[in-house]
Amino acid sequence: MVATTIYDWGGFYGGFNAGGGSSRNCWNLISNAGVAINPAANREGCNSAGGAAVGGQIGYRYQMANWVFGVEAQGDWADFSSTNRNLLLPTLSDRSRVDGFGLFTGQVGYAFNNALLYLKGGAAVTSDRFNVTTTVGNILSGTTGDQTRWGGVVGAGIEFGFAPNWSAALEYDHLFMQDKLTTFATVPASPFIFATDNIRQDVDLVTVRVNYRFGGPVVARY
Repeated sequence: MVATTIYDWGGFYGGFNAGGGSSRNCWNLISNAGVAINPAANREGCNSAGGAAVGGQIGYRYQMANWVFGVEAQGDWADFSSTNRNLLLPTLSDRSRVDGFGLFTGQVGYAFNNALLYLKGGAAVTSDRFNVTTTVGNILSGTTGDQTRWGGVVGAGIEFGFAPNWSAALEYDHLFMQDKLTTFATVPASPFIFATDNIRQDVDLVTVRVNYRFGGPVVARY
């Protein structure tokens, strides 16, 4: 009987990724100088912060027949930034920035020899910074400094084995980040007083990934 050689997706792997994404951030003013704001009239506006991302991932997969299960950790530097004019105070502009993100996910996929379709889901974390500047002159008036925000992620991808131990993938992920109460620190010498905002955030990512799997690339079945 002649053996049929097929691609094996099981084992430890590591690699790098690059791509881009966008972060939608909606600002709602909660209080100003300790005074609560009417929730029905506190919307400062939204911005869509887009840019590039690059990073790496490590993981492990286990294959049962055509089904592939795995876990993965991914970390990326990012530069997603955007600015919108404040709808409550038009003399000010709100700036949102995502400096990086991390994903900690489980995977389930179905392999067609050297092609793998997979879904993933788990936890996500972003590194954020929010600033307020004057519309005229772009003078920094308030800042949050660096923030960490946790949430969840779901994604899907398609991956191809193109050489012994090497594979490449195209992946989409959506990050559901928690709303967060954010207190702005007034910049010294600024005439403005800032208080607390509730900022809602969602992130969309599209990345190209290259992985190297440690172990043999194929197995023989009869």
